[in-house]
Amino acid sequence: MPFERSTLSRAELSQALEKAVYRPHKDIHKGRLLIAPEAYASPGRETNLCVSPFARMDLTGSIRLGPWVMLGARSRIYTHDHVHMGRRPLLEVQEERGILWQDKEICADVWIHDSALVLYQVTRIPEGVVLGAGAVLTKNPGPYEIWAGVPARKVGEREPLSADEIDRRLSGRTQFLLAP
Repeated sequence: MPFERSTLSRAELSQALEKAVYRPHKDIHKGRLLIAPEAYASPGRETNLCVSPFARMDLTGSIRLGPWVMLGARSRIYTHDHVHMGRRPLLEVQEERGILWQDKEICADVWIHDSALVLYQVTRIPEGVVLGAGAVLTKNPGPYEIWAGVPARKVGEREPLSADEIDRRLSGRTQFLLAP
């Protein structure tokens, strides 16, 4: 039995993004969400993205999403941080100095699992990265790396495999197929 398509229609994506995007410091800087044109170029699909409406994307800085990106429920992407220097009250420092912000790029075929956090320090998540559920990413990973934990660290890599090799490795495992 084939799986149902996981990607979103344009309308579903628009609704999910309406809920997921927020601008906590629009008085300081107002970033933009940029979606790669390739996200709308897969034959037979309106988009090739899967963004949970329960994900959160901070647009203090801008975020660029590549094609085939998946953002799980309760995942968080932060483009800002606060100044944590000195011993004066942090809100007072913020009132005087503002906040730190920067843009982020999330490249093609990235999966950010449920409840994972991508902190301000991360500027680019390259192609093929998987970020495990509940992980806290504090630095830029390499292409096709699998990261997990708090703080997140590299725990594996996605190997180039043929369809036959994938089938061989999956044989004997319990699989649940969704009815169309």
